[in-house]
Amino acid sequence: MSPIETLMRKAPVIPVLVIEDVAQAAPIAEALVKGGLPVLEVTLRTSSALEVIREMKRVPGAIVGAGTVLNEMALEDALEAGSEFIVSPGLTDSLAKAAIASGVPYLPGTATSSDIMRGLDLGLDRFKFFPAEANGGIPALKAIAAPFGMVKFCPTGGITAQTAPDWLALDAVLCCGGSWLVPKGQVDPAAIEAAARAASGLAR
Repeated sequence: MSPIETLMRKAPVIPVLVIEDVAQAAPIAEALVKGGLPVLEVTLRTSSALEVIREMKRVPGAIVGAGTVLNEMALEDALEAGSEFIVSPGLTDSLAKAAIASGVPYLPGTATSSDIMRGLDLGLDRFKFFPAEANGGIPALKAIAAPFGMVKFCPTGGITAQTAPDWLALDAVLCCGGSWLVPKGQVDPAAIEAAARAASGLAR
């Protein structure tokens, strides 16, 4: 099993986190880990994201990676912050080759058969399907995955607590990404832990 697949199989849902306030990093990570979701994707969409990664890595049991990695410079920054895996919204040769060369588990985004074929040419066979709902949802992923029996996905984008079970029921899906676990605004660790516990119990 590849390192990225090992991470994808840790839990049925990978929380996708957009965090502005570094002070919220540890409480959020602690609540998610307690709820059974140890693999945490911190998106590089805020100026505090790299510091958030550093803070979350101090939480026992947390496996913290960087999402929204767009280029080699962002990759270097994410690795320097201690990211244990890398997620990108798309797939480019330059970023993929740099990620592969670094040895970090890497999950690139795909939306088409051509994306998947390009990834396979680079030696990759585990992908994010993004944005999942906007790209046609479950029927689209079923159709795209059909010719690629060796490929597995983590659909992300527009998935909710209500629709996640339907995605996880697909043979091609190992886990899904979820932003619903940590709503924007005031952090409520008890509510986050409860949402994580519900998500961690979803069948695959």
